[in-house]
Amino acid sequence: MAEGVLWQPSLVDGGEPSIDVSYDGLRRLTLDDRSWVDYCPGWLSGSDAVFESLASSARWQQRTVTMWDKQVLEPRLTAGWSTESELAPPLLNEMCGLLSQRYDICFDSVWVNLYRDGQDSVAWHGDRHRLTMTRPMVATVSLGARRKFQLRRRGSTTIEHALMPGVGDLVVMGGECQNEWEHTVPKTARAVGARMSITIRHSKPAYGETWL
Repeated sequence: MAEGVLWQPSLVDGGEPSIDVSYDGLRRLTLDDRSWVDYCPGWLSGSDAVFESLASSARWQQRTVTMWDKQVLEPRLTAGWSTESELAPPLLNEMCGLLSQRYDICFDSVWVNLYRDGQDSVAWHGDRHRLTMTRPMVATVSLGARRKFQLRRRGSTTIEHALMPGVGDLVVMGGECQNEWEHTVPKTARAVGARMSITIRHSKPAYGETWL
């Protein structure tokens, strides 16, 4: 288990991991006429076992980021894989394959973020892929404790949408979401368990799109 992680299984999502290939319960949140978010609760069942496996096997690191012209440690741990790597867990490759089929692009990279407690967070941002391709799509599978996932228009301070993903929920951001909206997982003062997000991206443009 990664150092400093207080992990308690959910008690409601044990058993062998399984992916809901029917996407039953998926609903689309339309942000505007150019941006959307798909939310599918419980897309991955058996998420407790996946959390434990990744927490103990991933090569966790704490990156340095620039904030207010200073270099600071990012308040979360991270680990990454390529789908072409022999070290990538088979279940992560399966997720990439199923999402690629549904959304008609090639999801080929996985980055896992570990929020050890309520003080771990990620600031308002849009995915960096927006700088190199048009309409990048980002899928996230949340494991462990539920945390707020908030969205606002770029340039605004008003939170317009909020989800509470966890325990195997799938969130997919598409359209112009990364360019015209920002998202965050804020800190919380309440007692909360560890949360993990499996973030799945594509490194090539979708069909019919181009590099910027």
